[in-house]
Amino acid sequence: MPNTRQARILIVDDVAKNIQLVAASLRSQGYSMTFAQSGPKALELAQTRPFDLVILDIMMPEMDGYEVCRRLKSLPLNGQTPVIFLTAKTDAEAIVQGFEAGAVDYLSKPFNGAELKARVQTHLELKRIREELEIASHLKDKFFAIIAHDLRAPFNALLGLSQTLKDDVEDLSKEDIVQIASMIFEAGARANGLLEQLLRWASSQQGKITYHPERIELFPLAQEVVALLGEVAHRKEITLHNLLPPDTWVYADRPSIAAVFRNLVGNALKFTPQGGTVELRAEPKDGKMEIEVADNGLGMSLEVQESLFRLDRHHSTLGTAGERGTGLGLILCKEFLEKNGGSISLQSAPDQGSRFLFQLPVPQEAT
Repeated sequence: MPNTRQARILIVDDVAKNIQLVAASLRSQGYSMTFAQSGPKALELAQTRPFDLVILDIMMPEMDGYEVCRRLKSLPLNGQTPVIFLTAKTDAEAIVQGFEAGAVDYLSKPFNGAELKARVQTHLELKRIREELEIASHLKDKFFAIIAHDLRAPFNALLGLSQTLKDDVEDLSKEDIVQIASMIFEAGARANGLLEQLLRWASSQQGKITYHPERIELFPLAQEVVALLGEVAHRKEITLHNLLPPDTWVYADRPSIAAVFRNLVGNALKFTPQGGTVELRAEPKDGKMEIEVADNGLGMSLEVQESLFRLDRHHSTLGTAGERGTGLGLILCKEFLEKNGGSISLQSAPDQGSRFLFQLPVPQEAT
């Protein structure tokens, strides 16, 4: 979402003097301004870069402003970009035609500089609010999709298994009861884990998670996660190695980085087959600490990689032992790392495993 002082504005007028006047009026606002002296040139620019606002003349040779506006609305990068007509045509019919073409506002020449600035700021702010609402809508859709799709499976298992116990307990052997109880526990644990992820994600979106950066030694933190997930690795006969060097430090919020480790290591174990390996490493890079969680598991295609870390694309793949996932954990990792001044990237290919790499700031005294 563009900050109004960094917004990208396209100014279109066939008269160079008019472009200069508009640019001079807006220069103090710090906008990034691009200029075009014809409709075709404006559309050429709009096909290759997104703009936050277009200020458009109507009476131009080759193609008038109405047609430019109509074509602009069909372009993928600028279909939602607000257009303000700035023109000497001030009759009611011209104004109505401008709104019908897709404009959001209309200003007559000669214009008042203060009024132009106010209208530009207003429409940039409205665009920012609309984009925030669209993101909120995506969040809501993602939230309900996860509830509808991914919570249903463990709860169906809980209901079905408990119904079996209720109806057939007298006919079941002790071994059968122990097995069903174990399956109920696993289904409950999956549901609880998913609910915790959902609540953590919702809190993050609402700004309710507070971050308190501190010096963190990575080896013991990673070792806690290895111990926590060790049973999963043992059950799948996966070798889980913490190869982080001792005395490796970062400057970040401990709870959120612990959550990143849990998610990435859990994810690696999920998609690594029996007998595989998951390793944790770290090394300084570009003034930060780069941490790696690598596995020799299933890997993933470029198409799958492009769907990760995105709220608007739901992708779910079963693990090597049939484990279910939502992709929400990776989205949380990205958000938590960015909140801590870090970043995350991925290297993977089908049947060649995956390497999740994330960077975090180091304590100042260690730089």
